[in-house]
Amino acid sequence: MSDAHLTERPLDDGPEPVELTEEPIQLSNREPGGGPEQRSARSRRRRIGWSVALAIGLAGAGTLGVAGWRIAQQKDTQLASPDRVAGLTRDDSERARSTADYLRSGFAADIQLDRSFGTVYRDPADDKRSVLVFGGTTLLWQPERDLDSLFGLMSDETGKVNGLREVPAGDLGGVMKCGTTSGEGGDFAICGWADHGSVAMAMFPGRSVDDASKLFRDLRAGIQTRD
Repeated sequence: MSDAHLTERPLDDGPEPVELTEEPIQLSNREPGGGPEQRSARSRRRRIGWSVALAIGLAGAGTLGVAGWRIAQQKDTQLASPDRVAGLTRDDSERARSTADYLRSGFAADIQLDRSFGTVYRDPADDKRSVLVFGGTTLLWQPERDLDSLFGLMSDETGKVNGLREVPAGDLGGVMKCGTTSGEGGDFAICGWADHGSVAMAMFPGRSVDDASKLFRDLRAGIQTRD
């Protein structure tokens, strides 16, 4: 035990006598009784104290209320793979399906999902700019934290994600981020979104981050619905 918590005791034959006083013992540093002006001042201080406590309590309740409303709004989400979305066409070839399933399985292994999906969308103007989308639905309490973790896992698989930054998520809310990484065909953009009911990522070969983020918002608008 540290000596800092010990008090010195007298070294004589016994403790020093305790002085008794006829004055009443006070349980606080307020003056007992007091005139009308003192009582009025104490009353004002109590009202101010209650007002401050009430304001702090209401602010906390408001924060919890907003968070709860957002979770309730976003938790029931469905993700689909329409034939056409955002000017792209779903690629149903065997090679595309195999690639999409590989990405979906790897993604589902990193995060527990209720439902997962993976799809390759072909750009009719350029087959080299096909978009690979994969993700799923689940209840996420901290969407941004989970999305950052998935980007970290993606870095382990494909190489470091550089220049990761938040981009506008659009009307569906949540958080959306994009960056760049490297693959066999060179550098490409990679984006992800997460809200309280879903999380998804997409790879955009042949596109800049700015172009990819806009296309990703359009894809999300066509893929994601809520009850």
